Amino acid sequence: MNPESSPFRPGQPVPSEFFVGRVDEIERLRGMVRASARGRFKIGFVSGERGIGKSSLAYFVRLLSEQESKLAACHVFLGGVRDLKEMLRRTFERLLKESVDKPWHGKIKSFFGDRVRKVGLFGITLELKLNDSDLSSIADDFVSAIVGLCDKLTDRSSILLILDDINGLATSDVFANWLKSMVDEISTSQKHVPLCILVVGLEERRQELVARPPSLARVFELTDITPWSDEEVIEFYRRSFEAGNAEIADDDLAILVRYTGGMPVLAHEIGDAVWRSAQSPKIAQGAITAGIVSAAEVIGRKLLEPQVFSAIRSERYRSILRKMADEPQTMRFRRSELAARLSDAEQKVLDNFLRRMKGLGALDVDPEV
Repeated sequence: MNPESSPFRPGQPVPSEFFVGRVDEIERLRGMVRASARGRFKIGFVSGERGIGKSSLAYFVRLLSEQESKLAACHVFLGGVRDLKEMLRRTFERLLKESVDKPWHGKIKSFFGDRVRKVGLFGITLELKLNDSDLSSIADDFVSAIVGLCDKLTDRSSILLILDDINGLATSDVFANWLKSMVDEISTSQKHVPLCILVVGLEERRQELVARPPSLARVFELTDITPWSDEEVIEFYRRSFEAGNAEIADDDLAILVRYTGGMPVLAHEIGDAVWRSAQSPKIAQGAITAGIVSAAEVIGRKLLEPQVFSAIRSERYRSILRKMADEPQTMRFRRSELAARLSDAEQKVLDNFLRRMKGLGALDVDPEV
């Protein structure tokens, strides 16, 4: 069918109409935003493995919160940022840009004064020109800056800042100590600070961050995103295909569930590949098979090739990988069962191989085994 009409969005935030599950997590995060609207500062960490839908969840919570109450919000992606000042610059610039076409735009523009300028070659956009002295002042007195901004935004109940993809900042002592100092200042001053900060990242990044000042661990309200249940995967596929006016049999849905493994990133890749393989709105089983094979190739190029294949040079390691691929029906395996299918030479390097794969993020220990 026409790829342009596909309801699936590989690599993009999930449209709100296709969001499924996560009810408890959504309500927990919305509760934090509501509390901030009452003047209570809140800071949370949304964690989960790659492809689990952390960014989509934060985006969805933001949409719901904006519909529910008047708040000023922004979602800033900080990939590659390692410096506190650059984080602050990007965050406030994102907040400024998010305000365009919204009732509070004039007030936030007035707050930054002559630091705002219009730029653009293919259309006008706004740029926040904060010099090093400005950024140092904001970093040193962030709480006062936020309170001053809130006072300016008189028609907004609170500010929501979503700090996403903090890989670079997680190893920054400056960032970690700044977070801890900010929280301590707010808690000891008894100030009303209508601010909610949601940090989004891998659990490993949170562990790296809280290792800097260990006392930072108690600061965050934690929300861990787990894989979808089989029922939630079925709901996602059914809702998505129905949105595209397509029909899929229950038996075929069960096949898609098996290969999805509860991972939203895989669900979108597989669903999109099946859509492209289908010849009519009634999805045939042949399209299911072709779509799964096509999705496997795409996922391999996107995720495994740069992350795993380029890092695995050993022929014995690659041979173990090929033998693992001979059992594609499950997302889990036991070491003893895998070892039984390996040669003596491969068994000698198996433990090193497993450590290497875990280090690359391609494997994880199943906590239920």
